[in-house]
Amino acid sequence: MPSKMALVDYKRCHPEKCNSGVCAAALACSHKLLKQEAPYEIPMTDPFLCQGCGDCVRACPLKAIKIVKM
Repeated sequence: MPSKMALVDYKRCHPEKCNSGVCAAALACSHKLLKQEAPYEIPMTDPFLCQGCGDCVRACPLKAIKIVKM
């Protein structure tokens, strides 16, 4: 398991506020590990694959993603 990973704060995440319901953070994930099944759905991370790089954190306009130490 990685030492750092991204977590989505479901209370702050509102994909409808992103362009066309497509999560800006999921688009910014350089490793393609933050996935959104369909527009307007909340994205999910894979804690076993996330490298904790922070690309998604910087891209999220709602500050709904944070990096946590495991």
